[in-house]
Amino acid sequence: MSIESIAQAKASISETAAYKTLTAFFDDGEFTPIANLAKSKDTYAEVVAGHGYAGENEVLAFAQNPDFCGGAMSKAQADKIKKVYDLAKMRGLPIVGFYNSKGGRLDEGYALLNGYGEVLNAASKLSGVVPQVSVVLGDCIGTGALNAVSADFVIATKDSRLALDTTGKNSDIDYNAKNGIVNVVAEDESDAIEKVKELLPYLPENNISSSGWGFENELEPDTEGCVVRRTVDGDSVYKISKEYGDNAKTIFATIKSDIVGIVRTTGGKLTADDANKISKHVRFCDAFSIPVVTFVDADGFDDIKSAAKVSSAYAEATTAKISVVTGKAVGSAYIALAGAGANADMVYALPDAVISPINPEAVVLINEPDLLNVPVAEQAAVVEQYAKENLSAENAAAQCYVDDVVAENELRDALSSAIQMLWFKRVKTEAKKHGTI
Repeated sequence: MSIESIAQAKASISETAAYKTLTAFFDDGEFTPIANLAKSKDTYAEVVAGHGYAGENEVLAFAQNPDFCGGAMSKAQADKIKKVYDLAKMRGLPIVGFYNSKGGRLDEGYALLNGYGEVLNAASKLSGVVPQVSVVLGDCIGTGALNAVSADFVIATKDSRLALDTTGKNSDIDYNAKNGIVNVVAEDESDAIEKVKELLPYLPENNISSSGWGFENELEPDTEGCVVRRTVDGDSVYKISKEYGDNAKTIFATIKSDIVGIVRTTGGKLTADDANKISKHVRFCDAFSIPVVTFVDADGFDDIKSAAKVSSAYAEATTAKISVVTGKAVGSAYIALAGAGANADMVYALPDAVISPINPEAVVLINEPDLLNVPVAEQAAVVEQYAKENLSAENAAAQCYVDDVVAENELRDALSSAIQMLWFKRVKTEAKKHGTI
């Protein structure tokens, strides 16, 4: 090719939708293209890839190109994406993949299947090594969807489609969000790009780099919000999978500029969805040594398996773990989220917290049944009074089940001090490949 024809080819690629997506994503529209002129039969490879900075965070990215064969997966596309993963491994950088494809180039047969497999294998090997974010901007149906959801976080525009079934069954983004497959729903491509840029500062570059100082400005807490917002830095809350799991919230935030992963339970019993949501968040934070702060208010779990799953996630995690009992921590909820099962490094409780091996009503019925010899309308008040006197945070602290009882206006300082103390925590674990719970 002549210099002129090469220049024309580059100009043609720069006018495609995928190239414009990366231009919008990278700061000032500037990035270093990767394998820019790679060919896929009679067209250029159906993906654009590059390296640059997004919101001042160094990152590698690729975007499927619907302007070339509908963005269909091919051997050339797979090779190009694998190169991005190879560079991410060498440099230890996060990967952001933008998905918009009509499927695969079926005329490539087994080579196509092998390409899908190699990309999935590369993503799996780098899981827990560098953060991975998928952004679904259009169709992502079939085997390509498997690649997309293998990332740590999936962001999708509300009008896109995501499903393994090639018929597109259950591809609606609202369905995927309610089932925990999509973590963040965006209005459109511009909003999706903005949400990625908002997420990246919370993520370390890789599993051996230091996280925690991505925000320079410490803002005062939001005094009108929930207990989490009243504790963390103002405007620092980034919600994960808010449509999934009603009784558990998973969040990234900062406390006095230190990045933390937050789990908050909101009362009642935790369901299987809550357990899956909590476990995934804790395991991600642990993989990248992000401190986990858990705000506990729960009556236990709906089923034994869910309790075991959450307990295992916390027990295996070697990152800093701090729990705060804000309401009730009853039975399995205390054990899995704050007690011995969670292997928490520090446990705090607010003064009105209730910590009990079983439901307070059952405790009264077993220990002091005569107290319930009052009208039914008055029994709740009797149980509440008994819990305050016998199942209090103060009693738990006296027996070393809680490290300290703090007023809410002291909580922010207490958590910041604990995070600093535990920052360089070192734990020797058992020699094994992985857990099986």
